[in-house]
Amino acid sequence: MKRIAIGILAHVDAGKTTLSEGMLYLGGAIKKWGRVDHQDAFLDNDQLEKERGITVFSKQAILPLVNTEITLVDTPGHVDFSTEMERTLQVLDYAILVISGSDGIQGHTLTLWHLLERYGIPTFFFINKMDLPGADHSLRMAELKRMLSNRCVDFSVENPASLWDEIAVCDDGVMEQYLETGTITKEQIAQLIQKRQVFACYFGSALKLEGVREFCQGLEEYTLSPVYPEQFAAQIYKIARDSHGTRLTYLKVTGGSLKVKSVITKQKLEDPGHVFPSPEEDWEEKVDTIRLYSGEKYRTVDEVPAGTLCAVTGLTRTYPGESLGMQNPSHSPFLQPVLTFQLILPEEYDVPTALRDLRQLEEEEPQLHVLWNTQLQEIHVQLMGEIQLQILKELIVRRFGINVQFGPGNILYRETISDPVEGVGHFEPLRHYAEVHLLLEPGQPGSGLQFSSVCSEDILAKSWQHLILTHLREKEHLGVLTGSPITDMKITLLNGQAHLKHTEGGDFRQATYRAVRQGLMRAKSVLLEPWYQFRLELPSQNLGRAMSDIQRMHGSFESPQTQGDFSILIGTAPVSTMRDYSLDVTSYTGGKGRLFCTVQGYFPCHNAKEVIAQAAYDPERDLENTPDSVFCAHGAGFPVKWRDVPDYMHLPAYKFPAKL
Repeated sequence: MKRIAIGILAHVDAGKTTLSEGMLYLGGAIKKWGRVDHQDAFLDNDQLEKERGITVFSKQAILPLVNTEITLVDTPGHVDFSTEMERTLQVLDYAILVISGSDGIQGHTLTLWHLLERYGIPTFFFINKMDLPGADHSLRMAELKRMLSNRCVDFSVENPASLWDEIAVCDDGVMEQYLETGTITKEQIAQLIQKRQVFACYFGSALKLEGVREFCQGLEEYTLSPVYPEQFAAQIYKIARDSHGTRLTYLKVTGGSLKVKSVITKQKLEDPGHVFPSPEEDWEEKVDTIRLYSGEKYRTVDEVPAGTLCAVTGLTRTYPGESLGMQNPSHSPFLQPVLTFQLILPEEYDVPTALRDLRQLEEEEPQLHVLWNTQLQEIHVQLMGEIQLQILKELIVRRFGINVQFGPGNILYRETISDPVEGVGHFEPLRHYAEVHLLLEPGQPGSGLQFSSVCSEDILAKSWQHLILTHLREKEHLGVLTGSPITDMKITLLNGQAHLKHTEGGDFRQATYRAVRQGLMRAKSVLLEPWYQFRLELPSQNLGRAMSDIQRMHGSFESPQTQGDFSILIGTAPVSTMRDYSLDVTSYTGGKGRLFCTVQGYFPCHNAKEVIAQAAYDPERDLENTPDSVFCAHGAGFPVKWRDVPDYMHLPAYKFPAKL
């Protein structure tokens, strides 16, 4: 029996959950075919999901086919819950990307596609709602090839030769054999799909079960079982709690097997390649039970083999994204919240108790970044948008009985640099010693932070270099313009020095932090803000108003498209100016206009001077992120301001290549 994990992804209202329901019904996994609008869908079983008609939490179901058992993972489609969706990508063997045949490719579809590329997940397409007006088969197929990949192939054609012609051009070896034999085997097609050289596209209507059976047959014929190592490995993708409050760790076994009463150990990581925080101390815990979920029901088993998605109890120190055993570290999350809100408690409620409860939610949704601002005496959380805020408010009431309010949201800014610069840090109080030289370089938009070393081991031992790289990764380094986190930079360890007698591990932490900060003070920094990619559909009579509004919001757009009496604008705009624009669209179009927004990434801020002035951030007074160094003379340490640090350094400065 072939066992594979397949995730189903889509932009909101594409019919993703309806397709999941139809597949489970045809596969015999459920006896009653539920519907989202009837609030009885098998996978949307949470009350919040039933009331709103959207998927909020990722869930799984077992889909039995003839010779294949699929663990089908239904993920949220709304942009506000994209971080929940992204975490499931770490454990998928394949993905199904659902597109509405009437609406076509949306901005969020492109985001999903880029994520699937980033994680290297083989993808099937199901173009849904082909029974609705405006759903043109050839138009959608051309759109897929143009906007996503020319390797998208229509698998709904009845003539095999036509299918083989398209597949053959995707691989030279297959083309050569096809010219010799005139055929392509199913095994070859499956291999091309698994290697992301072909993307199989199916068309139909999930609501009417049209094309769904053929799609399931395609999944059975054109998927391959992964090969797993014998040593235990697992990838954690979700933390949740059941109705009794029991903590559940959702994971995929990616090597060996997992048994009840197995002891899971975790050690401090010396390898700087990890992207999630290592534990503060070594720990070991025992697996109490193993659950196999299908919808809200589960059965317990004593052992699960590699390839299984399961939930285990007994683990209390795990977190989403964590790797266990021999599993390689996972990607750092690509999608990040762009808004921060003050969370306001009822007057009678105790702050420490509320923070404890919120930390429990943060375990389940790490991107909340629950923060207690000691200076303002306020609780802050980070969110993707208004819908997530509403869900969070309801969730806090349901789980903890706290009726919280939220202040107005603020934009989460980021900072980067425009030119390379050397940053140096020295930490030498009496009987301590460490010196670090770093090269800070601007990276591509969306690249995040990248760390490496070119330091010779003859100068600084490998163990110290690993420690420096670990310190670079463990901290959220703040910029010097507004105190916002830095991003899109490459930081390289150039040089470093330890003392045989006096250097301790914490010394390099201090020197590394100071080197980053000193480099930022010397560099030309750039303030970044989040930008939306938007699609605006509205009556053509309102087009002029919309174009004027977007220009006023410092946005840009492509030439308008026309579909009957409606016009479509596609473009980009700052989140800060467009975040509430959907209310305006509803008002001036009489409810006929629709605005779809997805975060495109961080780009230069359109009003940087204004934001910097409003922040009134003084980097030299931020003592927790000091750019200054500490040197030693006459048996005592003394501080040196960041401007003067290069003159005191014990190692030579980096020589930048001459500009041509």
